[in-house]
Amino acid sequence: MRRRRLVSDRETGGVRNTPTRISPLFLALLGATVLGGVLATSDNRALIITGVVLLVLGGWATSLCLHEFGHAVAALRGGDREVRAKGYLTLDPRRYTDPVLSLLLPILFVLIGGIPLPGGAVWINHAALRSKRDEANVSLAGPTMNLLLGIGLTASVATIEMPLGLAAGLSYLAFLQVIAFVLNILPVPGLDGYGAIEPWLSPRARHFGEQARPWAPLGIILILFVIPGASYVFFSGAEALFNAVGGNTRLYAYGNLYFRFWE
Repeated sequence: MRRRRLVSDRETGGVRNTPTRISPLFLALLGATVLGGVLATSDNRALIITGVVLLVLGGWATSLCLHEFGHAVAALRGGDREVRAKGYLTLDPRRYTDPVLSLLLPILFVLIGGIPLPGGAVWINHAALRSKRDEANVSLAGPTMNLLLGIGLTASVATIEMPLGLAAGLSYLAFLQVIAFVLNILPVPGLDGYGAIEPWLSPRARHFGEQARPWAPLGIILILFVIPGASYVFFSGAEALFNAVGGNTRLYAYGNLYFRFWE
């Protein structure tokens, strides 16, 4: 998701003394994901479905935190030392703006079978970043994290023998990571792809981008759902990338059936 501009301590909740240990909330999300994986290895269909749903939702919530963590680490390396004090390195989803918009809403969209929305945003002090390249790296770090997670998940399915339910759940989760990468990398104001090219744009173009930033991502979602063929092109591209990184479309299809069991 986009990296927001610098704000005051009052706006960020006064987190100057935030520790950098991993958040217990993140560990709880990770634990729920692991529990889902264990249940997905069962021979009972009801337990498999429960496991896949828990695995995918928990894994998606975990990946939202890792996406923003990627932005924060890149910002730290680029010169913004304030990300540590703001708690972004703790992987705590509560630090990434509003918990409802950052965590619950994206999970809800995944649950109803829609496009996995980007999560929260981290507040970056762009004035502290040393170069335009550092600014671009901060933007690219989030979607790169999604892509790496997708590659890691597909590799684990391809190399480790596991029950069908677990392989299907991990494949579906991997496909969500690939979709998140493709969506976020679009050069649209408000998305990370635009943030990667923004430092090199003219002042006039950047001003236009700032004006469009609040609405452009919503426009992309509307285009995908309203314009005939748009969603097909988008998902076909995501599926092609999924196959390119070693994904198994048959297992992804099984995971989709388990996850959307009510259809």
